[in-house]
Amino acid sequence: MRRDVRELRSAWTRYQRHAFHSPSPALAPWVERYWEARWDYAEPYRQKIVPYPNVHLSFAGGRADVNGVCSGYQIKVLEGRDHVFGVAFRPGCFRPFLGASVSTITDRVVPATEVFGPDLPTTLDVPTLDAFLLKHLPDDDPRVRQAVAAVELIAKDKAMTRVERLAGELGLSMRGLQRLFAEYVGIGPKRVIRRYRLHEVTARMAAGGAIDWAALAADLGYADQGHFIRDFKTMFGEPPTWYAQRY
Repeated sequence: MRRDVRELRSAWTRYQRHAFHSPSPALAPWVERYWEARWDYAEPYRQKIVPYPNVHLSFAGGRADVNGVCSGYQIKVLEGRDHVFGVAFRPGCFRPFLGASVSTITDRVVPATEVFGPDLPTTLDVPTLDAFLLKHLPDDDPRVRQAVAAVELIAKDKAMTRVERLAGELGLSMRGLQRLFAEYVGIGPKRVIRRYRLHEVTARMAAGGAIDWAALAADLGYADQGHFIRDFKTMFGEPPTWYAQRY
């Protein structure tokens, strides 16, 4: 299969610019970061995105959308010269803003007006978005803190590879853990664990150098290399050796 050379060896840096900004301290428990992306492509480019379990509020092309958590990779077609400004909510935090289970918007994009009302900001910068979101801060919800703690535990503990262990660490039954993730995160704990563990793979790719795939699979808690490759291909849409060519 012929590949677009613009996706190989970090060539995207010649066509795209990304920036990240921190929210105000009052918003930090809810918002992970603000982000901006700008691109300039003479010919359409298929951008592969393998997301983490964040809900995003995005502003692009004259519209504002709430982007639910994605259960797999996405392909976004970028063309011309354009940009997007986004808000990445902390995983587990969007349930009170939405007023419904976060799983109801998984793999969906809904107009931001359905969540935040008609008066959306038109100036896209950090102070304006800070002020807008501070006006919409929801009431405290103890279950938010529990969901956030669960995802943070997965992200920080590289040995966290099994849902059963996560439930035990949180003092929840397996059914209770599944309900918590459906309601507040939007996807199941197994998929969240898989996404964060496979981050270790892309980090090693970005660092450069040879990778011992069998040893890496063992480090990530896989019983064999074949299982690791199948999981990676499910999450990223291509085998790890193929994906590594992007760096």
